[in-house]
Amino acid sequence: MYVLDLSGRRKYKYLSVILAIFIITAFALFFLSAKGNYWVSQVTGNVRLVPIYAVDREDKCVAISFDATWGAEHTSAILDIMDKYKIKTTFFLVNIWLEEFPEMAKTIAEKGHEIGLHSTTHPHFSALSEAEIEKELLANFQMIKEITGYEASLFRPPFGDYNNTSLAKVESLGFRAIQWSVDSLDWKNLSASEIEERVLSRVKSGDIVLFHNNGTNTAEAVDHIIAALQEKGYTIVPVGELLLDGNTYTDFNGVQKLLE
Repeated sequence: MYVLDLSGRRKYKYLSVILAIFIITAFALFFLSAKGNYWVSQVTGNVRLVPIYAVDREDKCVAISFDATWGAEHTSAILDIMDKYKIKTTFFLVNIWLEEFPEMAKTIAEKGHEIGLHSTTHPHFSALSEAEIEKELLANFQMIKEITGYEASLFRPPFGDYNNTSLAKVESLGFRAIQWSVDSLDWKNLSASEIEERVLSRVKSGDIVLFHNNGTNTAEAVDHIIAALQEKGYTIVPVGELLLDGNTYTDFNGVQKLLE
């Protein structure tokens, strides 16, 4: 970055030019990396795609969501709680669940809740080919539409498992990949109080909370969690309403932000 003349003095002849090139390149890479809904991190030529885990907003707005992969005996109680507090939420439905509980899926849609994709057979998406990924997504979309009339646009990867191939295919098909920033761990059969303490000690504005529709103690915990959040001034919305509109990007931590 400098040259040494015969007298031994360092001349920063090209420093300003190199600095200008660096700044321009950095800004160019930033805006390119913000393309679409994923942050693209370029390190030694590698590209990393990231789904949305949370949203950058400070208005005390959060989303709670339910993955439906097994059982339905506790789902009516959850829907009653949503009615009790007059809120809507998001249910990510998998085909193996839809096949067994189509009437419950219809009820979810009739009550005005958002429905998201959760695959056809609940596989690990990082182990699938592009063709297999497309089949999983489109068959899931079609069954949801046939049973409920809902055209889903959000997708949650089973097991939270993804790679660049799966996220690129999700985006190419017009869907948005959604993760979560707070995991209730209700599938581990924690007590209602344990689930409540876990969620309330972590949740903040812009978070997406993960529950399951058939967790043994989920309904009781959700009842207390919603009451506590509303008492603290939080608004609870479906995931789709939590997302930001306009020119956005998702940073390397999975936080969706406005591109200013």
